[in-house]
Amino acid sequence: MRKQQNVYYFSVEGDTEKWYLQWLMQIINADEHSRFLVKFNIKIEKDPLSFVKRMAIISKTEITHIFDYEGNSEKDRKVFTNVLDKMCKAEKQGKNIIYNLGYSNLTFELWILLHRANCNNYISNKVHYLKSINQYFNKKFTDLDEYKSEDNFKKLLAELSLDDVIQAISRAKNIEKLRAETDEKKQYGRYKYYETNPHVSLWMQIEKILKDVGIINKNL
Repeated sequence: MRKQQNVYYFSVEGDTEKWYLQWLMQIINADEHSRFLVKFNIKIEKDPLSFVKRMAIISKTEITHIFDYEGNSEKDRKVFTNVLDKMCKAEKQGKNIIYNLGYSNLTFELWILLHRANCNNYISNKVHYLKSINQYFNKKFTDLDEYKSEDNFKKLLAELSLDDVIQAISRAKNIEKLRAETDEKKQYGRYKYYETNPHVSLWMQIEKILKDVGIINKNL
């Protein structure tokens, strides 16, 4: 009997986010415990409003925007809140859109590292994650550009499993608890986030998908 297919929509900042989601879709669909197939509709688009304007949809649709909160300088904060503004405006286009926040503070590399290790400590610059990537993935990348090359990044993903994704969710939840104990969550429109790193909200959408397909128990 052919499995039902669930469709999920994502707008993302760059290639690594897209490649990660493509990999995640494949391993979910290959897992024998998955009750449904999933299809990820992924578009590299930094502007959520532009993404929605080009969509031809009728029914209620949820989209997750995956991007980075890159720092606490005035410029970085403005870039981040501008994206949140566009997400809010995208929901008001009359297309029955709900835009979910899938951000990483400081960088998407945090989410990747959580598949292998706890990352609870503040860092001053995202380049410092390279050392941890090399350590926990047993690599020797000389810089983040080398790590982000298509061949290298996809080989790294091939070493991961759904169990690693579930561990990443668990570690992200621990970060959530730590942030709540020490920092005040900011709110902009209906979106909430932390200015202090590390923090990541993408786990919420990934967990929802795994619960939808039955890989994670919905009661957990």
